[in-house]
Amino acid sequence: MQRIAIIADTHVPSRESAVPEWVVEELRDADRTIHAGDFDSRRTYDRIDAMANGALTAVRGNTDPPTIDVPHAATLEADGVTFVVTHGAGSPAGWHQRVAGTARSEAPDSDSVAVGGHIHEVVDTTVDGVRVLNPGSATGAAPADRATMHVATVENGDLTVELRTE
Repeated sequence: MQRIAIIADTHVPSRESAVPEWVVEELRDADRTIHAGDFDSRRTYDRIDAMANGALTAVRGNTDPPTIDVPHAATLEADGVTFVVTHGAGSPAGWHQRVAGTARSEAPDSDSVAVGGHIHEVVDTTVDGVRVLNPGSATGAAPADRATMHVATVENGDLTVELRTE
């Protein structure tokens, strides 16, 4: 069984001063961490990478500086589940389809789970047969109204996703 912390849109320091301590605890307790972009600074990326103990899967968000050398899309295989991570940058209109499309193109031979960020809204839905997740903003950065994240549990191909908030 693997426990995966899923976060996005931390935006530290431009919109928020720090990652909340309850999120830090969730990251430290997880076996893996997914960050769907918009760390906002190299310092925030380094801090989250350290909390993930080298088990970070991350992608570039539209506000990330070039010093954060991560791809625009990444794949994580965890105990029989394929996660395809992208930020989903662009207009909020069409975000769900854009993120699901990235999952289909990055992992065409699997029943992947798409993870995106960008819109700062919690999402857990299915689009054209692809489960699409967005953990919202881990810091509650505007336009979010509170800090949120997902915690996924994967065991033998079975996936359970829980929303966490303070």
